[in-house]
Amino acid sequence: MQPYFLPYIGYFQLMNAVDTFVVYDNIEFSKKGWVQRNRYLQGGKDQLFSLPLKKDSDYLNIVDRCLGDVYISESEKLLRRLESSYRKAPYFSDAFPVIEKCVKHQDRNLFNFIFHSLKVIREYIDLDSELIVSSRIDIENGLKGEERVIATCKALGAKHYINAIGGIELYNKSRFLKEGIALSFIKSEQIIYQQFGDNFISNLSILDVMMFNDRETIKQFLKRYNLI
Repeated sequence: MQPYFLPYIGYFQLMNAVDTFVVYDNIEFSKKGWVQRNRYLQGGKDQLFSLPLKKDSDYLNIVDRCLGDVYISESEKLLRRLESSYRKAPYFSDAFPVIEKCVKHQDRNLFNFIFHSLKVIREYIDLDSELIVSSRIDIENGLKGEERVIATCKALGAKHYINAIGGIELYNKSRFLKEGIALSFIKSEQIIYQQFGDNFISNLSILDVMMFNDRETIKQFLKRYNLI
């Protein structure tokens, strides 16, 4: 998977479903994706938050991008926004210091910054999946898509590959089986919990889940999926 900053709970369901979770660092950054941004709850509506990036080529890999010089001031603004939005949430005192640890991380390399946050959240919700950075896997450079995934699985000795549900349009089970690898896709069940108002807003950042649920409840949420 690509690294995403404080992604929605489905990302962590996938992490929970596997023994080894590979995070891409040597993949092209997409400014239209969700690598550096996500959504949170503010005043009963979803709002976007985003990491400011240093201006650079749109064709660089994620590991070659950096946070912008304004990040220090912008990070303080982000924390104030989150504190204002969630300070009355039932688990704010537990969750906010964890989010603060992610946001205040000092490494300005985009991949390192996000990878750190994934490890922090993984620890908070007590996941034991091994996290591996893709560039450390010995496979042929230049492989793309399905061939890259298969090569990665082989290099790690994997017999079963699990992908997000969106991958169902990209990967072929027969192709993987020819290589001795089972292929499954994770389909999340609907997860609803009490937010501030009566209208539930789904698929917000994991920080929203953490603000309104204790860790044991979150662990149960992580199991609410099916493999297809």
